[in-house]
Amino acid sequence: MPNVLITGCSSGIGRALADAFKVAGYDVWASARRPEDVAALASAGFKAVQLDVNDGAALAQLAGQVGELDVLINNAGYGAMGPLLDGGTEALQRQFETNVFAIVGVTQALFPALRARKGLVVNIGSVSGVLVTPFAGAYCASKAAVHALSDALRMELAPFGVRVMEVQPGAINTHFAKNAGTQAELLINEQSPWWPLRESIRARSQASQDKPTPASTFAADVLKAVQQSEPPRLLRSGNGSRALPLMAALLPKGLLETVLKKRFGLGGAL
Repeated sequence: MPNVLITGCSSGIGRALADAFKVAGYDVWASARRPEDVAALASAGFKAVQLDVNDGAALAQLAGQVGELDVLINNAGYGAMGPLLDGGTEALQRQFETNVFAIVGVTQALFPALRARKGLVVNIGSVSGVLVTPFAGAYCASKAAVHALSDALRMELAPFGVRVMEVQPGAINTHFAKNAGTQAELLINEQSPWWPLRESIRARSQASQDKPTPASTFAADVLKAVQQSEPPRLLRSGNGSRALPLMAALLPKGLLETVLKKRFGLGGAL
């Protein structure tokens, strides 16, 4: 029985992926941070693990538990929303720790397990790493970094028979928007120079729920790609996952920025 380890399985994409791979006959290791989520995963029949993806000691312990590994899905992450200068370097660092640094940490810890099976690493990126929008700069930057790391890892792991696939979701029906909204509210305050645009900031935090694709449909697409004899380097799935990168590629940069500034209330002076 092939096995897979998926991070960030408390809900949304992670839980949908865990369900899809379990139904397909995989032995699923599913991680989450909160004890109540780990208990729910265990009750559902997964090999549930409490894991903070930024905890090196916990990752080393997990590597000892897992043994050999066919598929690693780096899914854990969140969306920091709001003006870059309001969040500053502290918010940017937190965003990169979870969305970027953890990918390297988790993959490094589990590399021997993946090498033993000539396994596959799946990194969950985002179309936001391709089409950068205002009021999501930290998140967009982190997902652009995921793209770069995936390309580098693909080349560096190739001699060991370990493959790398990046997935760029579009709008997926999850709790992402709710969590992103919470992140935005942490920054929105009357002292911010962007206070007059607070509703535009809130609108950006909810943009991932624009006619979202069901998480189960997205998970089925990922499962199908993973099971191919030669998994694609890049998989895009979900509403907007193809149209938005195409827009970023074809529109002149100045025109694209004008469109986005207008969309999020940045067309005039403050």
